[in-house]
Amino acid sequence: MKYNSLNECIVDLEKNGQLIRVKEEIDPYLEMAAIQLHMYEKNGPAILFENIKGCKYCAVSNLFGTLDRSKFLFRENLNTVQTLIKLRNNPIQAIKKPLKYFKTALSALHALPKKVAFSKGKFEEIEITNLPLITHWPKDGGAFITLPQVYSEDIEQPGVMKSNLGMYRIQLTGNNYELNKEIGLHYQLHRGIGVHQSKSNSKNIPLKVSIFVGGLPSHTLAAVMPLPEGISELTFAGILGGKRFRYALKDGYCISIDADFVITGKVYPNENKPEGPFGDHLGYYSLTHDFPLMKVDKVYAKKNAIWPFTVVGRPPQEDTSFGALIHEISGSAIPAEIPGVKEVYAVDEAGVHPLLFAIGSERYTPYLQQKQPSELLTQANHILGTGQLSLAKYLFIAEENNILVSCKNAEVFLKHVFERINFERDLHFQTNTSIDTLDYTGEALNLGSKLIIAAAGNKIRTLSKKIPDGIEKITSIKNPTLIFDGVIMLEFKAFKNYEVAKNEINELKTKLLQLNLSGIVQIVLIDAFEYKNKLNDYLWLTYTRTNPSHDVYGFNEQFKHKHWSCSNALIFDARKKTHHAPELEMLPDTKNSITRFFNKGASLEKWK
Repeated sequence: MKYNSLNECIVDLEKNGQLIRVKEEIDPYLEMAAIQLHMYEKNGPAILFENIKGCKYCAVSNLFGTLDRSKFLFRENLNTVQTLIKLRNNPIQAIKKPLKYFKTALSALHALPKKVAFSKGKFEEIEITNLPLITHWPKDGGAFITLPQVYSEDIEQPGVMKSNLGMYRIQLTGNNYELNKEIGLHYQLHRGIGVHQSKSNSKNIPLKVSIFVGGLPSHTLAAVMPLPEGISELTFAGILGGKRFRYALKDGYCISIDADFVITGKVYPNENKPEGPFGDHLGYYSLTHDFPLMKVDKVYAKKNAIWPFTVVGRPPQEDTSFGALIHEISGSAIPAEIPGVKEVYAVDEAGVHPLLFAIGSERYTPYLQQKQPSELLTQANHILGTGQLSLAKYLFIAEENNILVSCKNAEVFLKHVFERINFERDLHFQTNTSIDTLDYTGEALNLGSKLIIAAAGNKIRTLSKKIPDGIEKITSIKNPTLIFDGVIMLEFKAFKNYEVAKNEINELKTKLLQLNLSGIVQIVLIDAFEYKNKLNDYLWLTYTRTNPSHDVYGFNEQFKHKHWSCSNALIFDARKKTHHAPELEMLPDTKNSITRFFNKGASLEKWK
């Protein structure tokens, strides 16, 4: 269905049993977020909050809470977008079969943004304090916008077609922001707005920024879509929504006519203020750091505006559905962009950027009887040099064969790699390099290391299906747990510092070597932990709490011509470190306070 507004979308979802209204008064401080987290966990519908304490506007969450609902929202044009991407990858098909792709070509007319006149009758001027000021987690620095569409232009090539529309969190209150006049603009590495701000700074002029909230669901998805540089997100929004992106110019700012809310302002060169903390999608708080300061010019709202929001935390959360939908839309583009690569999959359970799986190919040396990663390493480096994929911390890449057809099943994929990995050859570290801004395992913000683990050829070992006999006699460890074949997790003493850790792990290796470790390829050291889902817990703990260069050990470690290798198995030290950010936890009082919404006769009784 083609929507003309967010309200039309909400009516459509409600008519189809995919939205529920909450009429009781709810506190935007922690309660709204807690409801969202609960409803997502229950695989529940979208939620319209009609009575927000201290605010006249409604808010909606969980719009994209399931992949099926996300696809439902774009059911009319999703196939068209996928076809256009395929045509971009193989344009000769359109020439060979023009009638088949005629409708697709016509739909591309929606790609062109449409300039219209700004009408004061459609918007009213308000202030930041009139917005739903939602605080999501107890240690958050204030209220944040979590589904913003942040618009900026290239001052050297102004205009909407060279613009950037990105989803970068916005802090509305807290810290030392001057209320109603200043807000925080947080963005990470490899984001288009950074290029725009750099150019503005070089000319010592402020960057004009517009923040859109709400509007067509296609606009929200466009803001998070990883499009190639030079392609405007506005064109993607138009095709996906089946309606041209309508905008007006007001006071030198771009205004989305279909947005529910618009905030305009300027980011001045070298003017930053502390932003955060914020409970983020890795399941930890991103801490307080200096980020660009946006000085607010105007805040607009439609008279019956609706405020969409989401809550991020330890995955899976609503943004998981975003990722799944993006993969469905753009998955065919990866093989076209990176020769030889068949599939790339960001592992959501590990927070997306910390862990990537990929399937590549070894095509150049078919005459060799014994295969080894060669072209795979070229492909791995290409992946780590591509857009946001470059933020990956661990990249496991395997050769395509008749056995391995996908990397979406983490257990199957890892078993395949672990059965083939050569510990003397297949581990490739990159040190003192950039990692995700939200990842605190490195030595400084944006700074850490990477590890490529490549596997090709035939199976060289059988993975153990049991914990090594006698391991329970090692007094320094507790609760040995087999996660899946060949992988065990051990509770170990609390981390003190890296010098102590090295000595502790060397002592542990000496004791482990006295056991039969045949078929064990990975040993993960953790703090005391209560498992809920062993595989998901393993993915989260192992890859969000380790820095490859500092926390990966091996038996019989050695350097040969600067290449690190080991034998037997890898040891990952996934204990909490003193420099790690705290993990997210809901307050017991908040859990208790939201029970009233699930009592008999309350709005959410069915979803208790």
